[in-house]
Amino acid sequence: MAKTVREIMSADCVTATTKDNIYELAVLMKKHDIGFVPVVEGKKLVGVATDRDLVLRGYAEKHSGSTAVSEVLTTTVKTISSDTTVDEAAKMMARHQIRRLPVVDNGDLVGVVAIGDLAVREIFVNEAGEALSDISEHEHREPQGFVH
Repeated sequence: MAKTVREIMSADCVTATTKDNIYELAVLMKKHDIGFVPVVEGKKLVGVATDRDLVLRGYAEKHSGSTAVSEVLTTTVKTISSDTTVDEAAKMMARHQIRRLPVVDNGDLVGVVAIGDLAVREIFVNEAGEALSDISEHEHREPQGFVH
């Protein structure tokens, strides 16, 4: 029987709410040494915020720390259910160049699965390694004409 995301996901994940501001979000990321925070209303996932979102949509746009999280939030988020197989999750992460996927059952956030969860636990190592390789290559390409 194939392993499911439920078996490898982090169920105890740090979250923020739409009532939080971007300064509180930044402090949360620093305190927990994370760069990805699901944003919830109750248990319902409404989006995610990344350290990159904070920089690009928040501080680089000269928003103050009191700006609502909703101003930097990514609301079009790929999610998976906890009964998704690890193989399916790895393929989805590779296909969409995603490092972290919120795990949602019936609209409620139940956890997060990260690319590292696939590799560290040595489950479907080929798919996880391929996904990580694809994601890394996609995100870290050098600009055309770059000279060493």
